[in-house]
Parts: sequence; C-alpha cells; structure tokens
Amino acid sequence: MRITRKVFTDLAILMIGLGLCIGLIFPGFMLILGIPKMYVLTIPFFVSCIIAGVIVGTVNILLARSIVGKRIFELSKKMRFIGNKLTSAKSLLELQECDSDECRLIVDSDDELGESALAYNTLLTSLSHAISMETALRTFNSLLSSQLELEMITKLAVDYMLQYIESPAGCVVIERGGEFFIPYSRGVKDSALILENNNLLQLFDSKKAQSVSIDFGIKIDGLLVDFYPREVYVSPLLYKEVPIGMIIIASKNVIEDHKKQTLELFSQSFAIALNNAMTYDQLQRLAANDPLTGLYNRRFGMSRFSEEFMRSIRTHTPIGLLIFDIDHFKRVNDTYGHTIGDRVLINLAKISSMAARKGDIIIRHGGEEFMIVLPGADKKDCLYIAERLRHMVEESLVQVGDTQVRVTISIGVVSYPEYSCENELELIKVADQALYTAKDKGRNLVVSY
Repeated sequence: MRITRKVFTDLAILMIGLGLCIGLIFPGFMLILGIPKMYVLTIPFFVSCIIAGVIVGTVNILLARSIVGKRIFELSKKMRFIGNKLTSAKSLLELQECDSDECRLIVDSDDELGESALAYNTLLTSLSHAISMETALRTFNSLLSSQLELEMITKLAVDYMLQYIESPAGCVVIERGGEFFIPYSRGVKDSALILENNNLLQLFDSKKAQSVSIDFGIKIDGLLVDFYPREVYVSPLLYKEVPIGMIIIASKNVIEDHKKQTLELFSQSFAIALNNAMTYDQLQRLAANDPLTGLYNRRFGMSRFSEEFMRSIRTHTPIGLLIFDIDHFKRVNDTYGHTIGDRVLINLAKISSMAARKGDIIIRHGGEEFMIVLPGADKKDCLYIAERLRHMVEESLVQVGDTQVRVTISIGVVSYPEYSCENELELIKVADQALYTAKDKGRNLVVSY
C-alpha cells in the first residue's frame, strides 16, 4: 500500500494511524475486562489512550528508522560509492583492492537485511573479478599484438599467465605436421619428457580445459617440476574449433574458479595470436627454406653466405665452404623412384645438420647438391667436418618398407683466406672444382684446394 513516494513516510503514517486506532479501541477493551465505566468512559482516559497510541506508533517508526533505515542507508551509500568509481575509468582498478571498511558491508544478521548485505558483497566480488579479468585480458592482448615471432609470443603468453595465477611452472605445447613440440617452457626440468607422456594426445583431442587437484598428503613429480604441485591445469588452444596446441600449468596452490575463467579467455586470445604467428613463421620458412629438406634454399642461403663472407673480410677471420652431392643419385631415382629419392635427400639434410657446428649455414644448392658455410673455420676445420659428414652418410641407411638404400657423397672443400679470392662466388667456383675432382677420383672422397 503506497500513500506517498517515501517508504518510511508511508510507514510512519500507517504506524501512527495504527496507534490512534489502538487508542480508540483500548477503552472498549478495558470495559470487556470489567473495569468500571466511571473510570473508562471519561474524556481524560480517551485522550490518554489516543496519546499513548500515537507515542507507540512514533517510537516504532523511530526504531525502524534507526535499525532498518540505517542499514538500508549504508547499503545505498556503498552502492553510490561504487557507482561513482564506475563512472571514472581511472578508478576502476581501485575496485580490485577495495578493503572491507571502504567497499564492503558488514553482515551482522541472519534475516533479509543480512541476505541483502551478503548479496551486495557477492556482487561486489563478482564485479571486482570481472574488472580484474578485463584489465588482465586487455594487458595480455596488448602484449601479444606487439609480436609476430612464434618464440616471443609463446614466451610472453606463458610468462604472463603464470604471473597472473602466481604459478612457477608451465609450458605451451604446439602441434605441427602431426608432431608435438614445445617452443617455450618455464620452471620445467626437462620439457622434452612431457612430449613422451601418453596422455598428451588425449588431452589435445579433448578440446576442453581440464585440471587435476592434488591433496596435500600426495606428493607427485608433476610435469617434472622441482616442487609438489597442488593442481595441474591444461587448457586447449583452439582456432576455429580446431586444436593447434595447449597450455599446461603446474600450480603450488589450487587455482581459483574466476582465475580459471580468465585463463580460458587468455587461451582464446592466445590461440588467435599463435595461429597468426605460426602462419607468419610458415611464410618465413617458405621464403627462406627448401620445402623438402627444411634447409635454407638457394636464394636465401646465398644471401646469408654473402653476409658471412663480407663479415669475414671485415673481421679478418677465416670462413670455410663445403660443396657436396650424392654419388650416382640419378641411379637411385631410376631404381627406387623419386619418393625414395626424396627420403634420401631428407636423410642427407638431417645428417648434415648433425655434422655441422652450431651457427653453420646449410643450404640446398639445387637438386642433390648441398653447401655448408662454416664461419670461422680454416682449412683444417673444414676437412675435419667434411670427413665426419662423409663417414656419417656412408654409414647411414634409408629404409622404406622392405627397401634399404645406402648412398655416398663427394665433397669439395675450400677456405678463405688460405685460398685468396675477391668474393664468395670465386670461393664457390673453387669448391665446385674440388667436388668435380673428387668425382673424377672415384667418388666418396673429400678434396680441398
């Protein structure tokens, strides 16, 4: 029932009116109780009853205002305070650190008012989490948008996610060409062993975030980290509902639900950025690498060779060059077919990478011919690496089904400045002559100039 626009004014009118009614009814009630009329049916008694009823109504409304109204006023005051913060973008972050006195209500009753205070505090917590989530996601997206390199994006993403949930260990696993690899890990003792886990493919195919909580009494070597995790969390990285990888996190503490929700949002953004980085990386590889062997292609490799040769001249340091090809490779293709021939080339590329030093430049120069540029290598170093490469190829075996193929290579070697020349093209010409000499002498040889 509404009389005015103010609830407590309506309540005052009703309670005072009720007091008046009680004052009017009270004399009749006294007569029923047997009080003599001479005492009841008098004007002073009627007036006293009416005044008493008004006083009771007034006291009730004052008590309601002081008890109920005070709590409602406190609730409205807190809501106005939060509302003022929400109107200012600069103040949003303050909600994440609101203390009990400034933002929250004290829940001191088990009735409707207590429920209202509790609901307000719950709403405030949810709002604080939402703002924290939005701020974190905005920062996360800003970090990822500034990079296109696969290694840097994975590092930024993993480090930020671990920092957000205060976890010391985690990694990102990516699927490429049917195989898993880990471009970045933090706090993991041996990330390669993660790839050997039999559950990895099952987690990858599930397309759902999963977590395993571990009791304090149970100690496991979770993800090969140096501590006993309380929870292991795995979040898929889906691009257009297709899994491209996953995030694995080992946490010392149980991860809160609202932080898991934020991690899922991180994963969605990360999946998009990761797909862009992988596409960019693939384009870079296509521009620089031979699609069959994965080595540098002729165009990009020659550009790198030119850079290294000019650096050698400037710094007065040696540089070596190996040119080699497969002996009788045409016979391999004619006998076994081009598919097995391709496998032989791929195997040679792998062996070349193993035989070369870190920092050496391996190039597929064309067909079955390859080059290795060795910065800082003199003639003795070049001959050592060339012989190692020749032996490794001679001892290797390519097997496809029941077919086994063995090949040998011939290698031409030259080193600057032991062989003086003006540019890298002259060095290539001399190494080619050494290669042809090795062929003329019977193949499976190393010849140097």
